[in-house]
Amino acid sequence: MSGAKLILFDIDGTLIDTGGAGARSWAWAFERQFDRQVDIAEHSVAGMTDPAIARVTFGEAMEREPTTEELKRLLASYQAVLPDFVASSPDYRVLAGVEGLLERLTAAGVVLGLTTGGLEAAAHAKLGRGELNHFFFLGGYGSDSEDRVELTRVAVTRGEHMLKEPVRLSEVFVVGDTPLDIAAAEGVGAVSVGVASGHYGVEELEAAGADHVLASLAHRFPGEPSDQT
Repeated sequence: MSGAKLILFDIDGTLIDTGGAGARSWAWAFERQFDRQVDIAEHSVAGMTDPAIARVTFGEAMEREPTTEELKRLLASYQAVLPDFVASSPDYRVLAGVEGLLERLTAAGVVLGLTTGGLEAAAHAKLGRGELNHFFFLGGYGSDSEDRVELTRVAVTRGEHMLKEPVRLSEVFVVGDTPLDIAAAEGVGAVSVGVASGHYGVEELEAAGADHVLASLAHRFPGEPSDQT
């Protein structure tokens, strides 16, 4: 249906909106571990990986580089509390068109995966409330690499293992809502699909070089028949 054998989706701003659960989890972790009140929006941009958010925010809030042990403690605290904040978030929502698209792609036999800056357990906690985990068989995560290009490459390799054959990169789509998602797709040579359902609009994603840009996943996905909406 889509012209793709493997489609990799970002999570936050692409599939779901946690209603601020992630930011509240980071704030809790920093206060518990280091007695510092932080707002990660002041230290990070959409699309950064969790390890990068932890490192950069720590450096700016504490005015020094974190040790490896401090980063482990911070990430563990964040990951420990995130499921509770997601479960209790009054503004959590699955974004428009997501469930229908995932069902159509699954029915068409496309292998679906994740390419997300989130730690693996955190990623599945976010998807769990929306009952979306069952659509995804593999992924590349922030726990695989702090670098978004590298974790996307990990996801492609895992996809090839599942398909039991090499995949042409023209048959791999990377779907995300930020310029960093677009850059990751470009970095591995995959087809990029920008979705203006997060912090960035259609024009910004086009300017970032996306191969395709959608206002939301409720719009026709690249390669779908024209009667799909």
